[in-house]
Amino acid sequence: MMDDVATDSSTTRTTSTTGSSRTAAPSGSAAKPRRAPRTRMTGAARREQLLDIGRTLFAEKGFEGTSVEEIAAKAGVSKPVVYEHFGGKEGLYAVVVDREMRSLLDGVTGALTAGHPRELLEQAAFALLDYIETYTDGFRILVRDSPVAQSTGTFASLISDIATQVEDILGLEFKARGFDAKLAPLYAQALVGMVALTGQWWLDERKPGKAEVAAHLVNLAWHGLDGLEPKPRLIGHRKK
Repeated sequence: MMDDVATDSSTTRTTSTTGSSRTAAPSGSAAKPRRAPRTRMTGAARREQLLDIGRTLFAEKGFEGTSVEEIAAKAGVSKPVVYEHFGGKEGLYAVVVDREMRSLLDGVTGALTAGHPRELLEQAAFALLDYIETYTDGFRILVRDSPVAQSTGTFASLISDIATQVEDILGLEFKARGFDAKLAPLYAQALVGMVALTGQWWLDERKPGKAEVAAHLVNLAWHGLDGLEPKPRLIGHRKK
């Protein structure tokens, strides 16, 4: 004979003709939780994620010490995803460096708004030190020797770009003082280089404080310019 099946609101029972019964799990028991559907990251969002991860690793380990495998693992993707977006580690590194260079260059040139030359020097010094303080990882990447073969993307080329902005200001000052304006690029490289190399030293030292470092940089630069000789001469025996 077929079993009779009786069902109430909370329990399902199956009763056989022999009197034995089986009881199913109550309908109110805990059910297996469903997994929320995974949100797929857009291509643009994935690219930014890879850039952020690469930036951190390049600052910490350098270009050679960072691998595509590590970048992919931290992003939770496979290696081909990195290659798809950047063509490899070199491509990702180049984009990171280019972004940092633009950020620092824009910060320095955008800060040069004052009318007085001494205040312009202060603004330039503060702009670089502000960048080091706020974007430490970015500056660490910039001051490393770039292993990527490219015409731009080195710290030296960045310094040259900033010096180009400064030489126009110096050129006007030289003309006003009767100095040879053609020498303005030389002095611009010297001044910007001094600030940049001091910034590299301050990157790890962080002492004295930022404002004090800026004041000492401007003190040396300004009083050097203030006592500038129109035609400097060497006092030693070597003339060539």
